Amino acid sequence: MEEVDQFLNYLRYEKRTSLHTVEAYSTDLLQFFSYVNQNLEENESEQNLSELKYSDIRGWLILMIDQDLSPRSVNRKMACLSTFYLFLERNGKIEQNPTEKLQWLKTSKSLPSFVQEEEMGIILDQTEFPNTFKGKRDQLVLETLYGTGMRVFELIGLRLSDIDFYRGTVSILGKGNKPRIVPLGNGLLKMIREFVQAFGIGNSNYLIQTKEQEGKKAYRMLIYRIVNKYLSASNSTEKKSPHVLRHSYATHLLENGADLNAIKELLGHTSLATTQVYTHNSLSRLKAVFDKAHPKS
Repeated sequence: MEEVDQFLNYLRYEKRTSLHTVEAYSTDLLQFFSYVNQNLEENESEQNLSELKYSDIRGWLILMIDQDLSPRSVNRKMACLSTFYLFLERNGKIEQNPTEKLQWLKTSKSLPSFVQEEEMGIILDQTEFPNTFKGKRDQLVLETLYGTGMRVFELIGLRLSDIDFYRGTVSILGKGNKPRIVPLGNGLLKMIREFVQAFGIGNSNYLIQTKEQEGKKAYRMLIYRIVNKYLSASNSTEKKSPHVLRHSYATHLLENGADLNAIKELLGHTSLATTQVYTHNSLSRLKAVFDKAHPKS
């Protein structure tokens, strides 16, 4: 559909939306229009965008609820439709926006999952990583995610040229192509140097690659498998995803006295409200310490 292609190009080149979000929106729109076309009357051809009504969107919403999609997932798909129709309205493609009456589903506020600091130390310092390309690459993946708070797509796109060994920093290109500078610990800098000296990275310059000397950058599922494998030893969190390491990075910084505004900048958050969720984890731990240690608890 031409309008969908225009919308996706608008996200890519004008809004500079992340590739992951563009792909998700593309899938959501494909699912929605597939639903609409499946529910047309027998004598109707493919429905025109301007003819779609709130009832069509509400029908898809009800279907997703019946399929037991989580409220958070349903809201994301509704946000996609809302953004798409707002784009059409602004560009004169439709006169009436059928998403105006949409109401978001209530979602429970879950706290970020993280690995306890002591347990994180055991995983990183006591695990015997094989002295091979794969073993040392996997170790570097874990250390970099935990040592910088990077998102998965940020790690995948990381190049050796993004690292300033003199200043001990890394330049990260985040959501919306927003850059930020994050300090690197001496141990991680040393690990990167030794990894590159031992195995090289080829002409592509990507730090994390699929195979030695092939130059192909890592992909999302590879990073998930690596993290899941080594976090399986953790008892402090049921989730074993790369984002758990980002949560652990932020939580441990806060617990060790880092300023919340500084953590916001390190994570690349636009709003401080997004970062404040980590204060709940920290307060939970402080309460546990109080309950255990205070005579009047």
